[in-house]
Amino acid sequence: MVFNEEEDIPVAIAPRSLLKQQLERAKALGYQLMGASELELYVFADSYAEAKRKNYHDLQPIGDYIEDYHIFQGTKEELIIGAIRKHLERSGIPVEFSKGEWGPGQQEINLRYTDFLEMCDRHVLYKHLAKEIAWQNDKSITFMAKWDERFAGSSMHLHASVWDQAGNPLFPGDEAFGPVHSSPLFRWFLGGWMTHIRELFAFYAPYPTSYKRYVAGSFAPTGIAWAYDNRTAGFRILGHGASLRLECRCPGADANPYLAFAVTLAAGLDGIQNQIEPPPMFEGDVYAARDLPQVPASLHESIQALETSTWARQTLGDEVIDHYLHFFRTEQRKFDEVVTSWERARYFERA
Repeated sequence: MVFNEEEDIPVAIAPRSLLKQQLERAKALGYQLMGASELELYVFADSYAEAKRKNYHDLQPIGDYIEDYHIFQGTKEELIIGAIRKHLERSGIPVEFSKGEWGPGQQEINLRYTDFLEMCDRHVLYKHLAKEIAWQNDKSITFMAKWDERFAGSSMHLHASVWDQAGNPLFPGDEAFGPVHSSPLFRWFLGGWMTHIRELFAFYAPYPTSYKRYVAGSFAPTGIAWAYDNRTAGFRILGHGASLRLECRCPGADANPYLAFAVTLAAGLDGIQNQIEPPPMFEGDVYAARDLPQVPASLHESIQALETSTWARQTLGDEVIDHYLHFFRTEQRKFDEVVTSWERARYFERA
């Protein structure tokens, strides 16, 4: 926790403080939140020093081809990925599994679900530990949401479920909802989350580059819809009975987990308290749909949605919103001021 030195109170704008504030709101209503984050990364044969010397161009991923569930390529990466798993376990952070992903050199390491705060702590330690191990082995790792336009982006799929204080899941129920049976609370949490997703999107995609991940056919969502076990949808319903949960596929691997989980909880609680119903379940390919609301196309668009959100200010507070708007605007301004190598290659001679 980050504390105000003079008053010895938590700093409200600190990400972990913001999550704890929302968890206290949930606790007052009799709820505890359980969740997980699926975090993807790219591993490179280049060290961090070599990558810097190259100005981060022409980097060499540790794999040469798409390795989704490919056993042999995964074996080649065990020097790094296996060490990460082992050190996480030794640090008291249980690992569910790791697997090759859709890009060359891309991996996903999934940690066991737990309560929201512990999950975010595990997430942060995992990211730091992974970079340390890569550095020690003269390799490098990035959690950029999109490091190269040619390859798949890296996500932080966020799973959430609501339980009571006795440890009983509250999402299961007797009401038919699409292909599952759920409680009204399940519907309302989803309804609130979907209602506020665009207002909160900057917390899921905090950098200008984050938005280059949202490409049709890339497994990153472009339309705002929910479906059962459908990877083209931004909201994916998984499990049955006690395992019933919500997955949001919007956050990128570059998102701060405390902020992402905090705004998720804020939106879900609003859905529960105001009994917000979600839209009908979508069936089919969300990428092909033309009548669905879309995720923001840029950080500019996300900033606009957040700064005009009365609900976000009422829920998170003016200090929090103003602080993070300043951060998002700064990242966008710095990006807008840069002349990229793409621009030089395209305009140097022809302009």
